[in-house]
Amino acid sequence: MQSGLQDIGEFISSKLPTSVNSSSVERDELTIQVKREDILTVLKFLRDDPQCKFTCIIDICGVDHPGKPNRFEVVYHLLSLKHNTRIRVKLETDEQTPVPSSVSIFPGALWHEREAYDMFGIAFEGHPDLRRLLTDYGFQGYPLRKDFPTTGYLEVRYDETQKRVVYEPVKLAQEYRDFDFQSPWEGTDYVLPGDEKAEKDAGKGEG
Repeated sequence: MQSGLQDIGEFISSKLPTSVNSSSVERDELTIQVKREDILTVLKFLRDDPQCKFTCIIDICGVDHPGKPNRFEVVYHLLSLKHNTRIRVKLETDEQTPVPSSVSIFPGALWHEREAYDMFGIAFEGHPDLRRLLTDYGFQGYPLRKDFPTTGYLEVRYDETQKRVVYEPVKLAQEYRDFDFQSPWEGTDYVLPGDEKAEKDAGKGEG
């Protein structure tokens, strides 16, 4: 598997020497790093070349590295149904420079690019409808950036009791949860939901 992926990576690099910066295989996964301005050339080649045929776009996501000049990575995951092969395509960009939209090559990228814009603030030049997707109208900031504050923002949700949409301060309870065990092999000091049934059944068996 790994040698086959390496061959594909070398083939792509040889065909697009000025667009592909690097190619690597780790844990049976092929990744190529490309120039931001050449992303459409690369994606079109990956889709159309007979030895590639990566015709299915699985996902587009962002990665935030606040300390780097090119703060964001944009990561594309593609699937070749013909060859049963996957590839990861990465590029770098900063907060001001937009990435060419891939909607003209993969129409399904429309939603993924909107999500990356909404969560990270990554702009996609040429996108036909680049607006927020998951946050509320008028929301300020980008929730998946590493420097996004955990307080000072409002969240919107539908309250079943009040039968209406309500606004309330953002609550990120995960950060303050108290785990009372130090390894995954140790149990908790409290009964997890559903475990009380097992204890009752065990008691019946003893009788």
